[in-house]
Amino acid sequence: MSNEPITLSEVQQQADEWIRTYGVRYFNELTNMAVLTEEVGELARVIARTYGEQSFKEGEEPNLAEEMADVLWVLVCMANQTGVDLTEAWRHTIEKKTKRDKTRHLENEKLQHNN
Repeated sequence: MSNEPITLSEVQQQADEWIRTYGVRYFNELTNMAVLTEEVGELARVIARTYGEQSFKEGEEPNLAEEMADVLWVLVCMANQTGVDLTEAWRHTIEKKTKRDKTRHLENEKLQHNN
């Protein structure tokens, strides 16, 4: 694989090609939802131990990037199997958030103070 930038469309295409080549088929949507929940839990574990008050067990290594990529993998698979174009979904989300929140966070006193 190249280190060149990659688009969301390319990510979706690569995941689909991998599934069709090595994965036999997509897990069904309900299974993927459960897998997503599992992966988010694994990410939460790393976050809690890296930035929170919990500590890693002896021999455990932080793997933040790997856990984030695992969450992304399952989301991409779910998008593919349900016909969601993540590029369009992302564009819509940015537009929606900008319209809805363009001043909300700037005016939020809680965000003006450093913790």
